[in-house]
Amino acid sequence: MTISREPIWDDAPASKLQATLRHLTTFLSSLGWAARIFIESAAYFPSTLVRRDSRTVLMSQLYVTGIRTLPVVTVVSLFTGMILALQVGLELRRFNQEMYLGAAVMVSLIREMGPFSCGMCLAACVGSAIAAELGTMKVNDEIAALEIMSISPVRYLAAPRILALIMMAPLLGFFCCVIGTMGGGIVGVTQLGVDFGQYMASAISMADTKDLFVGLLKAFVFGAVIGTVSVSEGFGTSMGATGVGKSTQRSVIVSFLLILMLGYMVTRVCYQ
Repeated sequence: MTISREPIWDDAPASKLQATLRHLTTFLSSLGWAARIFIESAAYFPSTLVRRDSRTVLMSQLYVTGIRTLPVVTVVSLFTGMILALQVGLELRRFNQEMYLGAAVMVSLIREMGPFSCGMCLAACVGSAIAAELGTMKVNDEIAALEIMSISPVRYLAAPRILALIMMAPLLGFFCCVIGTMGGGIVGVTQLGVDFGQYMASAISMADTKDLFVGLLKAFVFGAVIGTVSVSEGFGTSMGATGVGKSTQRSVIVSFLLILMLGYMVTRVCYQ
């Protein structure tokens, strides 16, 4: 796959209809571009695990994706659980039902907020870095140099990054649920007068296997989407430093929007 620059329209649109059709064409072209990158990257996943050069890049990306994002993921998931526990607990207190606080927090985190928080953190911390890194390589003609040396940029650059996000997103999503539950327990004990043992018993009783699998599926999908969007935006960068900034911005915005929409779709399909 040759990484070429996106076509630039030389003439201004003559009408609103032409402008709308041009935007639609650009959108469909970008969608096909991203899908092609993901499919070709998926074909390289086995060789990424076998080849020494690709495996080295993969291990580096696993470290960046999984270890270096832990501080941000921990803080975000902790306060997500604390906010959920506080808001839900205040309403449960009105009906003297504080004993169900753990169940409410657990269900919210494992179904939706855990994978959602994980996806947002990965899009902001990892996806933006991937888009900026690959975009800089694109405008500096480093990717063109790889193609001249007959090294596939998709195999060497895209596949390890997408695979690392796919592998680490479910683990981080589960980690978000655990830390968020602990944060909810802290609020329950210190501000709502809930016994921690009762809180954890209620939470564990509602930890359904289906909910866990749905949450992990969402995190898996979010990881694939973030990796594909970030790589495709980085490979499509043009116009120097300005283009790198725009590609980074688009990668974060598009990832956020897709996380919201796909999260709803997965929930709708799994719980209809």
